[in-house]
Amino acid sequence: MTDSAATSETDAPLWDLTPLYSGLGDPALEMDIQWLEKAFASFESDFKGRLGSTLGEALQRYETIDEILNKIFIYLNLRYYADLEDSEVLSRLQDVRTTLDRLNGEHLAFFPLEIGALEHEQYRRHLREDTTCQKLQPWLDHLRENHRFRLTEEVEGALAKRQSLGAGSWSEFYNQVESDLRFPFLGEEKTLTQMLHLLSESNDPGARAEAQRLVNDGLGGPFLKFSAQALNMVVRAKQVEDRERGYRHPMEARNRSNRIPEEVVETLHSSVVEIAGPLCQRYYRLKARMLGMERLRWSDRNAPLPFADTTTIPYPEALETVKAAYRSFSPTLADLLDSTVLPGRVDVPVRPGKQSGAFNYSVVLPGGRPIAYTLLNHQGSTRDVMTLAHELGHGVHGILAGEAQGALQASPPMAYAETASIFGETTTFHFLSHQLERSGSATSRLALLAGKIEDGLNSVVRQIGFSLFEQSVHNAGRHLPAEEINALWMESLTPLYGKEGDLFTYENTEHLWSYVNHFHSPFYVYAYAFGDLLTQSLYAVSGDLGDRFEPLYLDLLRAGGSQDVRQLLQPFGLNAEDPTFWEKGIRAGLETLLDEAESLFNTLESTP
Repeated sequence: MTDSAATSETDAPLWDLTPLYSGLGDPALEMDIQWLEKAFASFESDFKGRLGSTLGEALQRYETIDEILNKIFIYLNLRYYADLEDSEVLSRLQDVRTTLDRLNGEHLAFFPLEIGALEHEQYRRHLREDTTCQKLQPWLDHLRENHRFRLTEEVEGALAKRQSLGAGSWSEFYNQVESDLRFPFLGEEKTLTQMLHLLSESNDPGARAEAQRLVNDGLGGPFLKFSAQALNMVVRAKQVEDRERGYRHPMEARNRSNRIPEEVVETLHSSVVEIAGPLCQRYYRLKARMLGMERLRWSDRNAPLPFADTTTIPYPEALETVKAAYRSFSPTLADLLDSTVLPGRVDVPVRPGKQSGAFNYSVVLPGGRPIAYTLLNHQGSTRDVMTLAHELGHGVHGILAGEAQGALQASPPMAYAETASIFGETTTFHFLSHQLERSGSATSRLALLAGKIEDGLNSVVRQIGFSLFEQSVHNAGRHLPAEEINALWMESLTPLYGKEGDLFTYENTEHLWSYVNHFHSPFYVYAYAFGDLLTQSLYAVSGDLGDRFEPLYLDLLRAGGSQDVRQLLQPFGLNAEDPTFWEKGIRAGLETLLDEAESLFNTLESTP
């Protein structure tokens, strides 16, 4: 793929990255890297040992450096994700990472350490007298709260220099290897993305079962061994660093990064297992009835219903639907959404070598200008429409937070980063549901309901299942062969989906953990459940708040990384530390939808 969408061989939109740099050889790219080399060195010489009197000025310079870094890495990373097989891009990306990691280790390791070590009265004086410090107080407070987990400057510098050569490099190579996987199906070679799409879109249970077998078998063998080694490297490297830094358990670093109290994370997990788990099983009993099956195979989990609309929805039509849905809730968000889908900002089609799945990448560029790019693998299903609504939610979140907070505070913790995306998805669902209700199409409404329930189960139940699996892998405390990881994976299914044969048969599932690259970012996954249930709680109070809800919600998005969960939810009268908070979110979202789906299907079943 080139930098410009104009050279595409398809009508589907592609990224145009030329507003960032014209190409890998753009002199502006090299000039920015050279500027950073000087900026890093001058930052150290100007501010090391002097933060007691220069903190505000240092923060301004640091943010300027961060903006240039954002520009360089969003360009190189997007080039890489567009074509994982482009060796020239990968080589350039790795060289730049190595250079900038070295500069960071040599010149900037002192900065967070000295901020954390500032005397209390000295720090309070900065907050009283300096407007930059006042604006960035949440960022500074977070650094200071976690100061005790930092090592010496020499050690932190050495770790920074090795950042691109550590366990994360296994994850990068893993993505390349995974993108090369091909599965023979009906005489064609298909990518993993295409096979997973087939599992969720084929109406033929035999074809789904065969696709499941081919995926499971294809993930086995050499790829399974490689995936196990990559996961072990990530886990063991984390164990060493956690021990050196003094974290008490494997999840503590992530919980602190997310700014969520330990007990809240524990309650989230237990609530999903105890309350959402039975609802999950209740839904799949309903799905078996709707599919006319006594028992489901795992390949039937995301199968379309026989009465689902299987019309292919082209990307332009999907985009117009999402725009209309956003506008029905908030004209402000709809206008922002338009800015995230300008030509060149979205990469739509499936193609060999492209990163699988979907994501949004939002940063603040030099001059304080926020920008968002979105990657899709759009194949025209209703689920793809929901994915579009989800990723564009991330985009508007990034724009609002970037404008309000700047580069250092724009990014919310992962657990809150899903709020806008899931809210956008939920808004789109209700918009479509109301359309179908007005049209009188009960079967189409039921299919939409089922799809929304399954998306919720995949965001909440499946992700907490992933988290339980991760905990078992990390808590093992030793190198695990692939066979033992397979066994832990299979054990993680039963608390949420039931024992073998109760609801599902689990044949051809033991290798499926191996394609989940989120496991290379330890304990990333519970953020999906957190964000989904938090959003359901917000959506549940939107009616009570009336016209006050939209401005409060927009302020929540503008907060970016400047507030913790207590502060974010307080204006809505919600409290995540209330033991019943998660139960209310589960019942307001999943249980309400399930009640409606059961009632609608019972009515259809009893109608001659």
